[in-house]
Amino acid sequence: MTARWTREVDWVLLGATGLITAYGVVVLLSATHGAAEPAAVLRTRLLHITLGLVALVTAASVDYRRLATAAGPIYVATVALLVAVLVVGDARLGAQRWIVLGPFGGFQPSEVAKLALIVTLARHLDLARSLPRMRALFPFFAHAAVPALLVLRQPDMGTALVLVAILAAMLYVGGARPADLAGLAAAAAVVAPFFWQLLHDYQRRRLTAFLDPAADPLGAGYALIQAKIAIGSGQLFGKGLFAGTQNVLRFIPEQHTDFIFTVVGEELGLAGTLALLALFLVWIWRALRIAAGARDRLGALMAAGVAAMMLFHVVVNVGMTIGLMPVTGIPLPLVSYGGSSLLVTLAATGLLVGIRLRRSGF
Repeated sequence: MTARWTREVDWVLLGATGLITAYGVVVLLSATHGAAEPAAVLRTRLLHITLGLVALVTAASVDYRRLATAAGPIYVATVALLVAVLVVGDARLGAQRWIVLGPFGGFQPSEVAKLALIVTLARHLDLARSLPRMRALFPFFAHAAVPALLVLRQPDMGTALVLVAILAAMLYVGGARPADLAGLAAAAAVVAPFFWQLLHDYQRRRLTAFLDPAADPLGAGYALIQAKIAIGSGQLFGKGLFAGTQNVLRFIPEQHTDFIFTVVGEELGLAGTLALLALFLVWIWRALRIAAGARDRLGALMAAGVAAMMLFHVVVNVGMTIGLMPVTGIPLPLVSYGGSSLLVTLAATGLLVGIRLRRSGF
C-alpha cells in the first residue's frame, strides 16, 4: 500500500511547490533585509510554511468527493466570514480585509473564499451535468457573485477578479459553450465603463496610472515606475542578492508582498525571473495534467479551478510589476509574504495531490 501510494503521488508537483516556496523564502529575506526585525519575518514565514504543510497533508488526506458533499456548509461559512470581516475586521492601508488572530497576525477570509469557491462550484457544476444554453449559466454566476461582491466591498478588486477567473475557467471545463462565454465577456466589457463611478478614488488612480504612469510620478504611478526601474536594472543576471539598490533603499512600496517580483528581477535578473516562471509553469502543467486524468468530472473541475487560480495570480502579479496590467494588489503565490495566501495555496496543492491519488481508487 505504501509503495503504491508513493508511486501515485505527483512528486513533480510537490517538487515544484517546494522549490517555489524555498525560492520565496530567499527572496523574502532579501526584500526585508535591513528591516527592524528581519529574524521575526523569517520566524513568521517558517511558521506559515509549517501550518501550510499541515494544510497540504490534510487536504490530500481528505477524499475530495467527501469534501464536496459538505459544499453547502462550506459556502455558508465562507460567506459568514466575508460578512464578519466587514463588521469586525481590521483596516489596513485603506482596506478592511483582515481578522486579527493575536500572535498569528491577520487572517484574510478572501483568500479562503478562493478555495471554497473551487470546491463548492465544482459540486454545483457536477450536479448540473450539462450547460446547454446561456441561461443555464446564471445560477453559477449567482453562486460566485455573492462572495465576489463581498470581497469587492472590502475593497479588494484583485481577489474579486481571481474569483471571476475561477468561475470562467470552471464553466468552460464544465461544458459551457465558448460562444456563450464569449458573449457574456463582451457584454461585461460593454457595461464595465458604467462601473467607473463605483470604484474608490485610489482604484481609479491605479487604472489611469497604468495608462500613463508619468502623469502622476510621485503618486499613483510611483510604484509602477520604480518597479520597471528595478526589473530593468537587473539585466541578465541581476545585481546579486541583498545588493539591489531599489530594494535596499526601499524605493518600491510593498516590496515584500505585492511587488516582490521586482526584487527577483533586480537582484537575480532575467535568468532568475525565467527560472521562477519556469517553476510556476511546471506547477500549472501538473495541475492541468491532474485535471485531465481525474477519475471523475468533480475532480477535473476542482483541479481546473486550482490551475486557473494559480495562473491568474502569476499572470496578473507579474504583469502589474512590468507594466502590462494595472496594479490590483494580489500576491505572487508561495513567494509574497502573507500567511493566508501561503496557507490556501498549499492547501490547494494538497487538494490536487488528493485528486491524483484517488484516480486509482485510493
